Amino acid sequence: MQLVDALLAGPRGRRMLLEFALDSEPPGVVELMPLAAAVTSAARTFEPPGTTIWIGTGPRPKEPAPATPDEVARLLTETTLAEATPERLRAAMARSVDMARYWQESDGTDQVAATAEVRVALERVAEHVAPTVSSWWRPIDLHRQWSVRWDEPRIGPPAAMSMAQLRRIQAQQIEQEQRAQHDRPADPTANMSGEWWSKPGWPTPSTAGATFDGSPAALWFVEDSMGWEQCLVYMASVSARSRVFEIDSAEAWGELCTRFPTAVTALKRHDWYRATGRIGDWVLPDWSAVAEHYDAVHLQAGAYLAAAGTAIPVGDSAASVIAGWNPGETYWLTEVIRFDEEPTAWVSGGGGIGEWMLE
Repeated sequence: MQLVDALLAGPRGRRMLLEFALDSEPPGVVELMPLAAAVTSAARTFEPPGTTIWIGTGPRPKEPAPATPDEVARLLTETTLAEATPERLRAAMARSVDMARYWQESDGTDQVAATAEVRVALERVAEHVAPTVSSWWRPIDLHRQWSVRWDEPRIGPPAAMSMAQLRRIQAQQIEQEQRAQHDRPADPTANMSGEWWSKPGWPTPSTAGATFDGSPAALWFVEDSMGWEQCLVYMASVSARSRVFEIDSAEAWGELCTRFPTAVTALKRHDWYRATGRIGDWVLPDWSAVAEHYDAVHLQAGAYLAAAGTAIPVGDSAASVIAGWNPGETYWLTEVIRFDEEPTAWVSGGGGIGEWMLE
């Protein structure tokens, strides 16, 4: 897949491009930020009724006709794009990641970005940023990996997983799937939710590498963040001989699920139907089986943008979803990893998403 096509393929990539374009508008009153106003207006038409409320006295004023995707696309074409600096792109990525949600329908802005008209207009943005983000498709750097504990007391670093632990987690998932087959409705449109994520079960440790300025990527890129303002960061030591499965595309995730499948249809069908609109069988990797061949699984940041939140084909009839992973994240399935006992403390600078500094 070509880089521009990859950036446009998934909801997180499209949202990142749209966020970059929005950031290109000079800040000011609504009249001076027509793209932002149009995106906000158009997004409302995709949100469920009752999403917005009127606060004030007297009757609710009549709202103007909502903007259309055509208008958003036109304004995207007319917007002068800012320089594609690493700082701007990190901020755009962080905003896109923060808005991920796989237990319900995409928000209105994601749906606007997915329309045919806006996708065409976003091609120009993708071409503009492509040279800067090409490094987001790269294998793991074993020499620079960190794990983050958010707003937690000093309970110590994460611990490596044993095969016995992974097998217990897998047995629990099989039991949960069997129970869900009896307890949950088979109708995927039913109002039911559960474990929507597809990452290995807790407490499997995860790490991420560094961003362009050397700071841990896990500080900046957090799906559906909780507004944390402080954290402890543990540096990891990893064997240079570690066997890492690289997820560099949707097809790579599909391959992992095909080689090591475990059925999760009853557990995931309701959440993943709402997230993707697909009806059918769902599978995940059996992480205990993966661990017999690989020490870790690394989701490249670019692959996250292209594939996270989409229905990824697995074989002839099933599918899977990358959900709950952060871009550039690696899950460690064996005992090849160790963590420093003494963490570094980081705090939010108060400037919004992406403002972190050493305490």
